Formats: sequence, C-alpha cells, structure tokens
Amino acid sequence: MENKENPNLKDKIIEVIRTCYDPEIPVNIYELGLIYDIIIDENQNANVKMTLTSPACPAAGTLPGEVEDKIRALPELNEVKVDVVWEPQWNPDMMSDVARYELGMM
Repeated sequence: MENKENPNLKDKIIEVIRTCYDPEIPVNIYELGLIYDIIIDENQNANVKMTLTSPACPAAGTLPGEVEDKIRALPELNEVKVDVVWEPQWNPDMMSDVARYELGMM
C-alpha cells in the first residue's frame, strides 16, 4: 500500500537516490532508469526494486547497498529493503530525457 500520510516521502527517497551514480556512467541511477519501483507501506517501511545496467556491472556488489544505506538515513522511515531484479532487463530506452541529454544522446 502506498503511503497516504506523507506523500512527499517518495519524493525524498527519489532525491536521495539521485545522489547515487553508476561508476561507469556519469548520470544518477534514477535518471538512468535503474529504479523500477518504490513502495512505502503504512508502517513507513520502504521497498525499492532496482536493476543494474548488466549482471556483469562492476558496481553490482556495492550499488544496491549504497542505495539502501542512503535511503535508510531518512528519519521518516523504519525498514528499508532494496531488491535487485533483472526483469525487465534494463536498456537505454529506460533513461530519462535528462540522462539522454547529459550523455549527449539528444
């Protein structure tokens, strides 16, 4: 169930996620389209579903933990869980216009 009491909490989570970068691409992971879902339940627990650009991504061992640690620092949240999923498989079409612009693809 989406959090109804604090609609800005999801925006705060997104703001935090925008401080995380794939080390090989100079664009934050939110604009890259690596965040698939953010669910906040009625108990202020957050579950984030994310992916990586590929299973062989060098940041696979560190990036999900970095995302979780940064979100966990938000005082409004209780529990935070970040799940790495591979479906749908990430592709460059998932990038935002901001990411495309920053990478010179527009």
